[in-house]
Amino acid sequence: VQLQASGGGLVQAGGSLRLSCAASGRTFSSYAMGWFRQAPGKEREFVAAISWSGGSTYYADSVKGRFTISRDNAKNTVYLQMNSPKPEDTAVYYCAANPGLCCSDYDSPYDYWGQGTLVTVSS
Repeated sequence: VQLQASGGGLVQAGGSLRLSCAASGRTFSSYAMGWFRQAPGKEREFVAAISWSGGSTYYADSVKGRFTISRDNAKNTVYLQMNSPKPEDTAVYYCAANPGLCCSDYDSPYDYWGQGTLVTVSS
């Protein structure tokens, strides 16, 4: 599976932004998917995950209620809707594919990673 993240950019605090992650390959629908992020000088951290069917989701406490993960298996795409972002959400965002069960918040179960897309939230 090859993953291509897009949609990053500059957004004002309190605005909204939607990230997309397009996957190649016919087995996309069999993978649980996740979003992670890495801020400058910090370790990569979990943001959200979704099951292969989209029926289960899991969020980091820091984004719960503000971000929404979703997927469209017909389009081989997973999304991260970012509402009311804060300056502390500034980071490079990565999508990742997990062949196992949803919804790990550790990066080790994720076998495939996208290249990352930069999100900058201005105050």
